Amino acid sequence: MSLTLQGLPTLNAQDYARLRNEMVEKQLKDRGIKSKTVLEAMRNVPRHLFVPPDIQNDAYLDSPLPIGLEQTISQPYMVAFMTEQLKPVGGMKILEIGTGSGYQAAILAYLGCEVYTIELLDELAERSEKILSALNFSKVKVKCGNGYAGWPDEAPFDAIIVTAAPEKIPEALLEQLKDGGKMIIPVGPVHSIQSLKLITKKKGGITEENLLPVRFVPMVDRIP
Repeated sequence: MSLTLQGLPTLNAQDYARLRNEMVEKQLKDRGIKSKTVLEAMRNVPRHLFVPPDIQNDAYLDSPLPIGLEQTISQPYMVAFMTEQLKPVGGMKILEIGTGSGYQAAILAYLGCEVYTIELLDELAERSEKILSALNFSKVKVKCGNGYAGWPDEAPFDAIIVTAAPEKIPEALLEQLKDGGKMIIPVGPVHSIQSLKLITKKKGGITEENLLPVRFVPMVDRIP
């Protein structure tokens, strides 16, 4: 570790690896994350590279962080928890709504999933695509568009993960989920506690499980 001219500590690769290990042990394993593959992904994907340079040293704190444009990267525990609930395995085709920093997509790609991710904001979509490509997650497909519409040309999906909160579950996303597929999504009004739900689609309909009270940024509906 060294100091910059501003007196702020500059961490090296070993420092960040140590912080990732501490994050996994104290924030994830101690709070019930059990999936060995999810823990491995969280231990190896460099979260600090997905946040702005001036807050990279805070990347492994137990909290969400701002990434600009009034958007955030979710706290590490929430990323791990949502990922674990989907039980991802290599070869699964997953749709993500709300690319944000690109970190969640990177975790899924590390696990061998085929990831299609949609971001409403052009700047974030371009930034995350560059970061993912630079880290050799170039097979993640990033699109700027309206998450409410999903990605019908690539449907159906084995799983869908939504990282912004609509007030009700978008019908288009349910339609694009395979029979037997799962969707994890926070649902509820803006500026209020929302419910993180696990949706399972079956031929006879859907089942809905409330997992956790959460607070996510709102999912914005924009006509393309």
